[in-house]
Amino acid sequence: IHIFSLNDDSPSMLALEEEEELSAANHWLLPCCIFFTLAYITHNMTFVFTLSLQLLDYVSTTIFFSDRNVDSNLIAWNRVVLLHGPPGTGKTSLCKGLAQKLSIRLSGRYAHSQFVEINSHSLFSKWFSESGKLVTKMFQKIQELIDDKDALVFVLIDEVESLTASRSAAQAGTEPSDAIRVVNSVLTQLDQIKRHPNVVILTTSNVTEKIDLAFVDRADIKQYIGPPSASAIFHIYLSCLEELMKRHIIYPRQQLLSLEELGTMNFMESDVTRLSLTLRNLAQRSVGLSGRALRKIPFLAHALYGKSSTLTVEGFLKAMERAVDKQRQEQASLVNCV
Repeated sequence: IHIFSLNDDSPSMLALEEEEELSAANHWLLPCCIFFTLAYITHNMTFVFTLSLQLLDYVSTTIFFSDRNVDSNLIAWNRVVLLHGPPGTGKTSLCKGLAQKLSIRLSGRYAHSQFVEINSHSLFSKWFSESGKLVTKMFQKIQELIDDKDALVFVLIDEVESLTASRSAAQAGTEPSDAIRVVNSVLTQLDQIKRHPNVVILTTSNVTEKIDLAFVDRADIKQYIGPPSASAIFHIYLSCLEELMKRHIIYPRQQLLSLEELGTMNFMESDVTRLSLTLRNLAQRSVGLSGRALRKIPFLAHALYGKSSTLTVEGFLKAMERAVDKQRQEQASLVNCV
């Protein structure tokens, strides 16, 4: 049992220079209110649970090896995790949710935890050759946080390909040569930071083929995050409907069964299972939509097809069906245009 209190402060901004207005990173103290639900709303609950246990074991082993003074030149680990996959599959939310969980699980070891989300685009300077220096300054800021041995520090680099673009492409002339300096700086800083036991680097990417192979090789865990399965979509929709019933946008409240409960009834249709089976069919029709698109469906259903401010569960499910069909039509139109 882990007892904890949530921090409700807004994120602070990390600037590389005092006179700069552009934030180079956002900085949170964990566990925080903003991240509280992120570990639970990602698209595949079984997968998230398995991955969170895997990362907990991963972080625990890095701490254990460091405590035992294992020579990292002989047995290598880099404290880098790479989550990759198509857009809208919840990679960034998963990173934040996992950092939140780990900060709670390891609260006995560390007095507090911190989360730094790097704004990659702010590290590219309009002045040639300056970008590599900005990356170094950013990691110097992170180093100041890591120097507090009572703090567990998570660093998120979203869309990491922005900072680790393949150097072979730059040498071929398809990327600016300044990108080589940025990649070299990132790799150098990662090699320096890995000796600290209280830091984890979380990264995400939509286009792994554009990432420099030297960075990919440094990632200890490379996990693919794919589109939601039908069962995962069912859980997403179920959580959305529960929220709308809680807010009386769907009224009156009616019991919706989980897939596990439906399974115990062999998915046979009855008055008790009818609405839940309708939701299951809707989830199957929604396969192929991203997690980001799926969570918009209830809003679009109400906005475009809601006949009144308050709907019954049955009426709302019909509106969601129309919203899903519209999303599919729009997707098809975009593909045809491309």
